[in-house]
Amino acid sequence: MKKLLLMITAFILCACAATGDNPDQQRAEIAKMNTKTLADVEKASPGAMAKIKSAPGYATFSNAQVNLLFVSAGVGYGVVHNNSTGKDTYMDMYEGGIGLGLGAKDFRAVFVFNTNAAMNRFTEEGWAFGAEADAAAKAGDKGGQVGGGVTIGDITVYQITAAGLALQATLKGTRYVKNEELN
Repeated sequence: MKKLLLMITAFILCACAATGDNPDQQRAEIAKMNTKTLADVEKASPGAMAKIKSAPGYATFSNAQVNLLFVSAGVGYGVVHNNSTGKDTYMDMYEGGIGLGLGAKDFRAVFVFNTNAAMNRFTEEGWAFGAEADAAAKAGDKGGQVGGGVTIGDITVYQITAAGLALQATLKGTRYVKNEELN
């Protein structure tokens, strides 16, 4: 069990660290993640980019999540882009939950803000509560995920699994906060 916990901890730290020795390098890594995530979402959901570009703004996040029986936890980083002003706001995310689950996954999420108010609420308040049920098994280009985009209020969320193996049904809370070092 100790080895499993160490492997999962290492997975989270590797999957969700914006690499770089300084803020400029970290922002550059986040920009690469943003570009790849948007391309992956468009490939998985043709037409998504048109919605993203016509919306007031969007956010992309890289997340790692671990599920151990009744507890789930995750960390990540990302950027909120305001399509009107071109301004980027860099953010971190932390999540915790309860429910049945086992495994770990590295995934990307895109939040499309359908109103300016939703985008402003997200960047200023940053809380999200919800339920998640999915199955994911992916390594490299092999495997896939059961799950998909969902609209919650004025936000549409797309999720792509990058790597991992997980089976879960959880209730969770996620906190998104501005990264003061990168803004």
